[in-house]
Amino acid sequence: MRYLTFRDLQDKLGGRGRTTIYRDVEKGRLPKPVKIGSRLYWNEADVDAAIASLAG
Repeated sequence: MRYLTFRDLQDKLGGRGRTTIYRDVEKGRLPKPVKIGSRLYWNEADVDAAIASLAG
């Protein structure tokens, strides 16, 4: 299992802005991040599944 940092997530999503990413999390289009220590990470498999489901 691989976790993505916010920067990794931004790169994977084509450079999307912080506000847009958190809005997508709020609306359920992207998975919620997991807090490890004091930082937030996204499970890469969950992000890939969310992207695939939005692509159709």
